[in-house]
Amino acid sequence: MQAFTKLTGIAAPLPKANVDTDQIIPARFLKSISRSGFGKHLFANFRFMEDGSENPDFVLNQEPYRKAEVLIAFENFGCGSSREHAPWALLDFGIRCVIAPDFADIFHNNSFKNGVLPVRLPKEVCAQLMEDAKMGPNARITVDLEREVVVRPNGEEIPFKIDPLRRHLLLNGLDDIGQTMQHAPAIDSFEAKQKASQPWLYA
Repeated sequence: MQAFTKLTGIAAPLPKANVDTDQIIPARFLKSISRSGFGKHLFANFRFMEDGSENPDFVLNQEPYRKAEVLIAFENFGCGSSREHAPWALLDFGIRCVIAPDFADIFHNNSFKNGVLPVRLPKEVCAQLMEDAKMGPNARITVDLEREVVVRPNGEEIPFKIDPLRRHLLLNGLDDIGQTMQHAPAIDSFEAKQKASQPWLYA
């Protein structure tokens, strides 16, 4: 998993509450177990018209937000089904951080496991960041996980808190497997002792 330390990028404003996982990645596109390839279908029902053409009114079809790395939304982001494809689609599109007042629990957990940082900030702060984002390509924001601050384009720093273990895993690019492999020497030592003391189990 790619580590997340500090990100400075374009933020896309999505002034919606209760954005569910079927809106993030519609069920009809869940035809692969690979984590790649879902970005082109991110928010498909919002991004595309019935004839397949782009909806010019949707933010991710507008410049400079086609290259957004941060998404700012309102309450209960990621509600609905538990599909892990939702953070896969965000990450594959290029979005590495979502800022919202709160998140659905399963989406929140899945995001950390896949290298997407969910940052909780008060609704009024999210509204401020959305206004910042409307300023265009020069209105880049910084999300600094090491210092746990979001930096607005005017330099104002807004603190946030992340669970210490989850922060450690993201800073070091460790998913569940990577976390387990940190203990590989202890696991190997245990296995060697088991083989020596109970060789018939390994025959």
